[in-house]
Amino acid sequence: MKSRQAGLGVALLLVASLAQASVTKADWGKTAEGTPVQLYTLSDAEMTVKITTFGARVVSIEAPDRNGHQADVVLGYDSVAQYEADRSTYFGAIVGRYGNRIAKGTFSIDGTAYHIPLNNNGNALHGGPGGYSTKVWTATETANGVEMTLVSPDGDMGFPGTLTVHVLYTLTGRSLSIRYSATTTKPTVVNLTNHSYFNLAGDGKGTILDEVLMLPADRYTPTDALLIPTGKLAPVEGTPFDFRKPTAIGARIGADNVQLKQAGGYDHNFVLNGKAGMHLAAQLYDPTSGRTLTVTTTEPGVQFYSGNFLDGTQHGKYGVSYAKNAGLCLETQHFPDSPNEPAYPSTVLRPGRTLHSETVFTFGTRQ
Repeated sequence: MKSRQAGLGVALLLVASLAQASVTKADWGKTAEGTPVQLYTLSDAEMTVKITTFGARVVSIEAPDRNGHQADVVLGYDSVAQYEADRSTYFGAIVGRYGNRIAKGTFSIDGTAYHIPLNNNGNALHGGPGGYSTKVWTATETANGVEMTLVSPDGDMGFPGTLTVHVLYTLTGRSLSIRYSATTTKPTVVNLTNHSYFNLAGDGKGTILDEVLMLPADRYTPTDALLIPTGKLAPVEGTPFDFRKPTAIGARIGADNVQLKQAGGYDHNFVLNGKAGMHLAAQLYDPTSGRTLTVTTTEPGVQFYSGNFLDGTQHGKYGVSYAKNAGLCLETQHFPDSPNEPAYPSTVLRPGRTLHSETVFTFGTRQ
């Protein structure tokens, strides 16, 4: 009996060791202003993920296909200088203080108006031109991961209150968890998300138009010509926005639909059917490689962006040119322009309270 118990103990230790991710740190150059940047590598028996302190970005995710062959499944660059020079794609970044768009860069809290610098067709996008994607975060190694911390001062990009943000990346098996927390010294608005571009066939392996997407959302938020939500929650039924059943992304992206034409494809917030707590946000499948991606989140929405503004001028890792639709984003979030839409879930954070949010990206395979 004792030998069986000993054998079980060894087996449990083996499982624990396989589940434990190693964390390594390396210097990764400096910003143009001379601030040192680090690159953290999270590795376990299933995957390898690289994260940099510049923008708290996901630089690469190596995941196996149905035959066990590893490939990098996110878009990005080889150096800090390339990330710093690109102010339009937000590859892999944590965006904030307010991810997505705020109409005319203006909102009010408790009767006081605030103005964010404009950087997107007369609106504020992803926190303004000096948002969190442009900052060097402070990193701390943790079990199976790394925690990124940023202190955003009162008045940063026009937002009120000193906001202290923690983003914890953890790798367990084939799941990359991102846990967000934030506190503020004054009432403010917060909408944090990760802006990774996925291509399950592998970085630089064509477009995502043949990949099959499922979004558990009965409604979405239509936009105006500048991609600001109209305030309506429109049904997806009978439209090219109905992804409740798995559908190839390219199947209807060219449909005669004003919403698709305005955005050049999909760039819309979907209202998730899930309730409080962790719920399904998306499922993605690449028929060629067999790779799958399941996204779960505590957030009420997900922005599905089909890489419409990639145009081949971005040369990513290994010099690969990123053409239109080379990658897609699944940005779990509160809704765009929520500070100006009282009917949307509130994004106001007040002193004495802590924002908590989590999103998990789980990779798998199908035959």
